[in-house]
Amino acid sequence: MKKHRIIKNTPVITRFSPRGERGRPEMVTLEIDELEAIRLADQEGLKHIEGALCMGISRQTFDRTLKKARKKIAEALLEGKIINIVSE
Repeated sequence: MKKHRIIKNTPVITRFSPRGERGRPEMVTLEIDELEAIRLADQEGLKHIEGALCMGISRQTFDRTLKKARKKIAEALLEGKIINIVSE
């Protein structure tokens, strides 16, 4: 069971789509906690322990969540996939 995570910013935009390709690209699903980890670490520049405290989770869980998020975003960017953001 997933521990409750504190999410301070709920995104207004929940889908990003590549342009220039015909047809319907595949989709990558980014969970809201993964987006929050990206925001805290990459946009706010917090250290992992600080991000973990903000989300109410352990540093190890924050690290895993951030790694999953970065992998999904890289996959979408490099393979031209849609990024769909979902809140459980």
